[in-house]
Amino acid sequence: MVNKKNPAAQNPFTLSVVIPIYNEEDNILPMVQAVEGALKDISYEIIFVDDGSSDNTVDTVIGLKKDTVRLKVFARNFGQTSAMAAGIAAATGKYIATLDGDLQNDPSDIPMMIKKLEDEKLDIVAGRRANRKDGMFLRKIPSLIANKLIRKISNTKVRDLGCSLKLFKREIAQNLDLYGELHRFIPILADIKGAKIAEMDVKHHPRQFGVSKYGLGRTFKVASDLLLMAFFIRYRQKPMHLFGTWGIAFGGLGFVIEFYLLILKLFGEDIGGRPLFFVGILFILVGIQLIGTGFLAELQMRTYFGSQNKTPYIISRSYTGGKLDDENI
Repeated sequence: MVNKKNPAAQNPFTLSVVIPIYNEEDNILPMVQAVEGALKDISYEIIFVDDGSSDNTVDTVIGLKKDTVRLKVFARNFGQTSAMAAGIAAATGKYIATLDGDLQNDPSDIPMMIKKLEDEKLDIVAGRRANRKDGMFLRKIPSLIANKLIRKISNTKVRDLGCSLKLFKREIAQNLDLYGELHRFIPILADIKGAKIAEMDVKHHPRQFGVSKYGLGRTFKVASDLLLMAFFIRYRQKPMHLFGTWGIAFGGLGFVIEFYLLILKLFGEDIGGRPLFFVGILFILVGIQLIGTGFLAELQMRTYFGSQNKTPYIISRSYTGGKLDDENI
């Protein structure tokens, strides 16, 4: 039976190369040429996901008119994680490789990554930028600090979590539950699911065209996402263990304080004006709120695991070989 909704599914590939792009019109043609030169001996497809570009990026990809090039166009900017998730969901290859759209990653590393994955029976091979070509203060130092902090909290052995060049088995990549800004934490998400991961040195080039989309502002996003990952690692399936434990602790302490004041009251002392009385009440209320939050979180987790899969992005149109897919009609 012919799959009219996904033409690429008629001819499955060995490799799907997923490339999120945002205002990268000058990098499109060099990127495609680099992939073609690196993957001559591999059957592959390239899946560009445009994350709401305001330049001619979409028209440039459409103008390529190559059957091996597919394009997903977001209705607006949803972020790199959503773009990566959309590309991975659309992939038909046995393996999936992810690249940045700025030409800093080198596709010529992919064949070696495939060999390492197959030889060592791995699920994921993560790139490690051996000689990183980025600014010291705006990129390297914040990245170094973030990587060390993430490794300490998550116990992951991957040293360069910010490298977008990664190779996955398709079934692993398509079950990562990517959303928000979690693309930086892919090795941790995979580790939660029991995936076998290894790193290897890859090449890194300075940006030639366009403007970097990263800055110091993303450091705060990484910090907040790190708190989320710490929660995921320890309490993702049992949030009650976090909220319930602290709720019982606060509630118990409040109860002890109020019981102590009750004893004093029975001996005739005035406790109504004591600050400790209000502290005890506050602790009891906080305990009740934390336990209630734990119950709600448990219900949400059970709903999440039992519900149908939903995507956090909207694709406005889709192209294969520069032509509008039938699914858009």
